[in-house]
Amino acid sequence: MTVGVDVPDRRGRTGLDRHGLDLTGNPRVRIRAVEVLSCHWYVLRNTTFDFQHGDGHWSREERETYDRGDGATILLYRLESRTILLTKQFRLPAYVNGHPDGMMLETPAGLLDDDYPEEAIRRETYEETGHRIGPVQRVFEAYMSPGSVTERLHFYAAPYADARPTTGAGIAAEGEDIETVEIEFTRAMDMIRTGEIADAKTIMLLQWAALDGPFGHARNP
Repeated sequence: MTVGVDVPDRRGRTGLDRHGLDLTGNPRVRIRAVEVLSCHWYVLRNTTFDFQHGDGHWSREERETYDRGDGATILLYRLESRTILLTKQFRLPAYVNGHPDGMMLETPAGLLDDDYPEEAIRRETYEETGHRIGPVQRVFEAYMSPGSVTERLHFYAAPYADARPTTGAGIAAEGEDIETVEIEFTRAMDMIRTGEIADAKTIMLLQWAALDGPFGHARNP
């Protein structure tokens, strides 16, 4: 009996070895087998598949995929002060891969869980920053690391109020210790160049804001 396959894992899931076996969207790909390597919280799989190359020949391939579910992120901005609201928290993967202290400046974000993307980002914004936001603008969706991670991230933007929130800082029970940081927009753009902002989703939203978003040249000549 295998946990996550025929015995429920810690999140009550079974059948995790069937993911992808029914895919038919690409005739050049034939999924042969899926092995669950880990399902402690998220799911690490090894998938064996046949792939037809451009010259017509087939090869047998194996790839590991990490499935943590899809997520959402949001750029919180204030036009009157030309500021944005970011979070600051410790990220172990960045720390062990060369970031000086692992404390990353990021746009608020979180997994969808069972919510729709817009519902999820409202929840995460309140949990992480204490701000309740009004209408949100959908920006785009993107796969953040398609070579190994299945996650698709939904990007949003919304203004935030000047009032200081009374909650936030994340969920202590999940080990979160989140600081909210207000930064002037042009300063944030400079921080990309210096490496002080090194989070991909945050850089993407800041670049969007400078080109087509609230701080774009067309709106702020």
